[in-house]
Amino acid sequence: MGKQKQQMDIAIYFKAVDTYSLIPESDLPGKRYADIMDIYQDEGRFPDLSDTHIAIFGVNEDRNAIDNEGCGMGADVVRKHLYSLFTGAENVKIADLGNIIQGHSVDDTYFAITNVVSTLAANNIIPVIIGGGQDLTYAVYKAYEHLGQIINIVAVDPSFDLGKDSSLIDSRSYLSNIILHQPNYLFNYTNIGYQSYFVDNEAIGLMDKLYFDTYRLGIVRIDMEFVEPVVRNADMLSIDISAVRSADAPGNANAIPNGFAGEELCQIVRYAGLSDKLSSIGFYEYNPSYDPHEQTAMLVSQAIWYFLEGYYQRKDDYPARAREQYVKFHVKIQDQDDEIIFYKSKRSERWWMEVPVETDLMTKYERHYMVPCSHSDYENAMDNNIPDRWWQVYQKML
Repeated sequence: MGKQKQQMDIAIYFKAVDTYSLIPESDLPGKRYADIMDIYQDEGRFPDLSDTHIAIFGVNEDRNAIDNEGCGMGADVVRKHLYSLFTGAENVKIADLGNIIQGHSVDDTYFAITNVVSTLAANNIIPVIIGGGQDLTYAVYKAYEHLGQIINIVAVDPSFDLGKDSSLIDSRSYLSNIILHQPNYLFNYTNIGYQSYFVDNEAIGLMDKLYFDTYRLGIVRIDMEFVEPVVRNADMLSIDISAVRSADAPGNANAIPNGFAGEELCQIVRYAGLSDKLSSIGFYEYNPSYDPHEQTAMLVSQAIWYFLEGYYQRKDDYPARAREQYVKFHVKIQDQDDEIIFYKSKRSERWWMEVPVETDLMTKYERHYMVPCSHSDYENAMDNNIPDRWWQVYQKML
């Protein structure tokens, strides 16, 4: 009964998808996502989630999306293009739950999102959310509070969205509300791709004081593989489509000329799919009103395709599970009491480093003291330098 009852509980939040104009007719051989997804297309016949790995849903909510009214209408446009893509894996078990019905107030919509995400996550189903404004990230975060799970958030965003008034929740201030929310379940926040002219020095200083990670767009684009361990450390990934340059993603009222290329977004999202740790992902701020040729919708659908491909290639090699499947390295740093222990997976050749933690805190931080890293972090330690990733987590454990 467990899963079946819970899926009925969340069905009340959803409106079925009108697939008549969204599912393509094709005589081409091969399976498309429209052929293999369990789509909520008939009212009263909600998908059976008992075997589902991933649940896609849209959110028709843009009342707190600053200067981007209309972004609550993007999910079906993305669906049209996603449904037409060929599947990249066998034994795919994906449901499309439809669209969360806009609540009487924005808080009502947040409440629905929080309950849906917490129910899915409790059943090991990964939600893929097509928003809506990026303020919906706050509602997703609250789902982890329901689960009692301390998490890492990674945002792909040209700014930090701290806002000026922490009492408000909108697409430009949601992060302040997450930071100040009590009880707090945020272990770390990471921004990928911020652009310096959109961020003041005080905000950067605050991020440093909180031991959060921030990476400028130019630094990340020099070597996109740098992003892999950063994304691998995320429990939830929040993507503001304005982080992609307007030439590749014009479908946003706040689109800007600089940003990631479309293929770079897909690379980041594929890394997220490959991560055993990541348990939710959201694509926000897509606005079809500014996307006459549906180019941005196509990009978001292809990014979701890469996430799904990555998910079905997961290695299940998080080190806390079976350490005999790893090569272990001990590195002693001069003038540092604790040596740094590295693990290299025999399955994927990915790297982690272990941060020392008090025994009585190991349960609380069980998802955080094994820090994803790269071979270059190991080489850096061998050169007698403490890797930045290790040091920041170490400070949080004190």
